[in-house]
Amino acid sequence: MSSEEYEIIPMKPEEVLYSYRNSQQISGQTGLVGYIRADMGTNGNQFWVTWNCFRNDLNTPEFSNELSELLLSLRQDGKYLSDRDTLTRFCLDSKNALPYETGRDFGVRVNTGEYNLYCYCYRKDWLDSHIRQAKRGIRFIDPHYREKFRIADGDEIIISGESNAYTVRDVPARYVCRYIDDSHFEYGPNLRHICEFAEMIEDLGYTVIPLRASLPEKAYVYIESENKIGVVKKGEMGYKEMDITFSDKQDALDMVDINNKKHGITKAQSEAMKCGSMFGWHVPAADPKNYEENGIPKNFRARDTAR
Repeated sequence: MSSEEYEIIPMKPEEVLYSYRNSQQISGQTGLVGYIRADMGTNGNQFWVTWNCFRNDLNTPEFSNELSELLLSLRQDGKYLSDRDTLTRFCLDSKNALPYETGRDFGVRVNTGEYNLYCYCYRKDWLDSHIRQAKRGIRFIDPHYREKFRIADGDEIIISGESNAYTVRDVPARYVCRYIDDSHFEYGPNLRHICEFAEMIEDLGYTVIPLRASLPEKAYVYIESENKIGVVKKGEMGYKEMDITFSDKQDALDMVDINNKKHGITKAQSEAMKCGSMFGWHVPAADPKNYEENGIPKNFRARDTAR
């Protein structure tokens, strides 16, 4: 197989979710054939490979031959799988690979650990279709099917409430949520219909708090009623005052901007964090996508909630 027969492109952020092991449901929907785990040995010039098959019906001779040819091609001198040093340089070049949040993991997509690489193999059309649908997000509704809020695939929720002897598991509990289809999702190891989940939450008297990945873990906000700066934490109501007093409002606002910029927090994120801590994290105003870059609400719905 020559380099003209395949395409190597940086992985998109939404594709990162599929470069790790997923549930049986998601793996089946996305056409996972299996995955490779490879190690380049102690000297970095070897290539030990283990193949883990998921679906025998998709693991055809044609697929196996194409995968073998691809790996042989990428192992040629100068290609990024030829040795560990070459792979490291390839990953650190931002034009080639998408860095994960860990800072030591990188992803690329090829179209047709302390292990040095994992390669998950999918049916391209199944995977792309699932990713397109997942962009619609995961809906959380009440038992009457009214939408309360929506989160992106891979975002987290906190389930909180009073624990008692009849509770199946302790609360509060934090879960990663995965999109299955418009009516089903996974939270942790659990697969639920969105209406079934809504009824369960209401019956137990629990509360679901969205923890959007688009929000920082904390942000600095201006408390106008007290002319002070507060620190807001994602998913928590209220704020913690900073022990600083200002005589001038603009000085306080400038300090909020300085602290947020220092931590890479945008004005849209800061405004969303402030509204979430005041009105609840489920409201539209607690989502940064409803703000312009300058922190001004994009529409009346967000603006009305933020008052």
